[in-house]
Amino acid sequence: MSDGTRKYFDEVATRWDEMRRQFFGDGVRRAAIAAAGVAPGMVVVDVGIGTGFLAEAALDAGARVIGIDISDAMLAEARAKFAGRSFESRRGDTDHLPLRDGEADAVVANMVLHHAPDPAGAIREMARALKPRGALVVTDADTHTHEWLRTEQHDLWLGFARGDVASWFLEADLEEVTVGDTQETCCPTSNCGTQATITIFLARGRKLIG
Repeated sequence: MSDGTRKYFDEVATRWDEMRRQFFGDGVRRAAIAAAGVAPGMVVVDVGIGTGFLAEAALDAGARVIGIDISDAMLAEARAKFAGRSFESRRGDTDHLPLRDGEADAVVANMVLHHAPDPAGAIREMARALKPRGALVVTDADTHTHEWLRTEQHDLWLGFARGDVASWFLEADLEEVTVGDTQETCCPTSNCGTQATITIFLARGRKLIG
């Protein structure tokens, strides 16, 4: 991801929890954690952890969580929030995740893909880190036309077509691939007061055995 993207998230880290609540609700988190089948004892990787929206629910479910982000400030917020819990932070980008092959029982990523320079490559990286039969769950924006998000929030992509996302999962050697609706929307507001209402998809796949 670009230096501009990293700088943006460093700057908003202390306000991110409040901003996120204005963008979308807890339904996204519930859907992602359920789709990943998070259970006690699992190793769950949260890519683009931010301040820990998904990680918090995974920890509450009894998992050990590895949080990855490009923003040192976001990671600092997450470490403070989860001090004393089964949580580890690692600085890294979607292009080269700081993970061993087969390290995770599940990998989750919320609203990260539209910041990735190579979305298909990011999915391959996340799939690489899965154990056999491990689940990858990605929640992100459907295709939209709100160009101001490129400049104000450093989005590289204006959402994605669900068919493209499904193809990328299959190309990453994932099976049981589904791309459905979270029944949630993302509602950011521009600096000039324009509010977007963008539907959010949930993509899920499972790592092949062997």
